[in-house]
Amino acid sequence: MILFGIKNCDTVRKARKWLENNNYDITFHDFREDGIDEAQIQKWVELIGWEALLNKRSTSFRALSDDSKANINQQTAITLMAQQPTLIKRPVLSHNGHIITGFKAETYQAWLNK
Repeated sequence: MILFGIKNCDTVRKARKWLENNNYDITFHDFREDGIDEAQIQKWVELIGWEALLNKRSTSFRALSDDSKANINQQTAITLMAQQPTLIKRPVLSHNGHIITGFKAETYQAWLNK
């Protein structure tokens, strides 16, 4: 089980704490320290779609030019997320070939107990 995110993100910290408190063995992958490549993002997009992966509420997204935001599509979203991982909705939890984004304890509980 791999938790992807940024270590100083509050939501990522909540997810890590919840997973550890519930005795899940996780590996943490920090986007800033470890990076993320387009191939990995492409796999995630195939699983949940680029719209679900792209965090349109992030400061990084709001900082994009109006032209960039207006002309975004799957490929440009993947490229942008690889260049600026802060555009990825955090955290991303990967387990058994599936992923989930964001964090809500009840959602994690249900998802991990499938």
